[in-house]
Amino acid sequence: MKRNIILTSILSLLSIPTLLAQTSTPAVAPTVNAGDTAWMIVATAFVLLMTIPGLALFYGGLVRRKNVLNVFMQCFIITAAISIEWVICGYSLSFGSTTGFLAPYIGGFDWAFLNNIKITDLSPYFISHSQMGLNGVAVGTIPHIVFIMFQCMFAVITPALIIGAFAERINFKGFFVFTILWSIFIYNPVAHWVWATDGWLFKLGALDFAGGTVVHVNAGVAAIVTALMLGKRRDYKRHAIPPHNITYVVMGAGLLWVGWFGFNAGSGLAADGLAGNALMVTHIAAAAAAITWALLDWFIDKRPTVVGISTGAVAGLVAITPAAGFVGIPGALAVGVIVSLVCFCMVAYVKPKLGYDDSLDAFGVHGIGGMLGAILTGVLASPLIQPAYSGALYGNYRQLLVQFIAVFATIIYSGIGTFLLFKLTEKVIGIRASDKHEAIGLDETQHGETAYNNFD
Repeated sequence: MKRNIILTSILSLLSIPTLLAQTSTPAVAPTVNAGDTAWMIVATAFVLLMTIPGLALFYGGLVRRKNVLNVFMQCFIITAAISIEWVICGYSLSFGSTTGFLAPYIGGFDWAFLNNIKITDLSPYFISHSQMGLNGVAVGTIPHIVFIMFQCMFAVITPALIIGAFAERINFKGFFVFTILWSIFIYNPVAHWVWATDGWLFKLGALDFAGGTVVHVNAGVAAIVTALMLGKRRDYKRHAIPPHNITYVVMGAGLLWVGWFGFNAGSGLAADGLAGNALMVTHIAAAAAAITWALLDWFIDKRPTVVGISTGAVAGLVAITPAAGFVGIPGALAVGVIVSLVCFCMVAYVKPKLGYDDSLDAFGVHGIGGMLGAILTGVLASPLIQPAYSGALYGNYRQLLVQFIAVFATIIYSGIGTFLLFKLTEKVIGIRASDKHEAIGLDETQHGETAYNNFD
């Protein structure tokens, strides 16, 4: 009897794991997180707002009245054309995968025309958090098509930033062809390097939360190359070329500031604490940079200017972009102050000294600001924000080296690639507006319209 009781007890204990296995919750297929998805749809709209009307107004106000519609048209047609390019091949080349030696450098065509992507598919890319699929592969919590649309807005604004360097002197037909080629052959590969999981800079460990290298360094380098190759405006330095509508500039800068919340906070791909931190540091860096620029204006030129404070805010937004997911408030303040000091010197002293005509300071603000932001990310990245990442300030000097490599590689590739594509476009189509068209104004000569009429 006693032996039977002991045997029964042993068998009962042995049966516990089996019982637990039988009663445990079965694996559940990953599902869309409604909060994350709603936030990402809003963030996508915010980033679109940055190009039209934000950048259009900011750049449009800085040019002369005879060229404002040309700037608006450039921003608008980039939004339309690059969106189509993105779904045809851009997304696949940027975030798709391929085989062989090309895999670290460019995606394939598996997702061309968004082939094989269903509305029920979850994003294969994630940052903040993810779910485990039934096959053990992590997936994001938003629909794949929402991620595609979010990244489309980045592909749109990047070539739009270059407009600021060649404003008021480019042939519209040449501009259009050059922009399409640049997006395919320059933007898409660099995006793959940095953001695709098989990209070589991604594997190296480069940190670019929302586009310091992919967007700002890439566009900034293309800006200075195109500015130098086009040559100066016909009346550059003969007389001052003041902004024709500073009200537009302020409105544009304000819309960029608001839109940048989607740009940076949305890059966490979830509605969570990381998005909240990105939102906060984006705002603080912009505020620090804006007030620093205003103070520099005040002390050096004896009065703070509206164009100055607007430019400073944009510089701060540019520089915090790669760091937004990796730094806290002290880092944001440092980024804002440093970028304003450096970019102010570039715009106020270096450009006049060297004599190049970067019309609206696309290189001086976006290029230099993007480089500074990427490098400062390697210094200031804090494990208090994301424990997996740290910068030189916290003893991780390797991260700083990686950031330098990422910046240098982007400069070389974008610089050489932009040069070659410019020469090709110039030879086949022509890219510089004629002296006559430039004198009359591109609004009338390229589009047959004028922004302001004198009729009652």
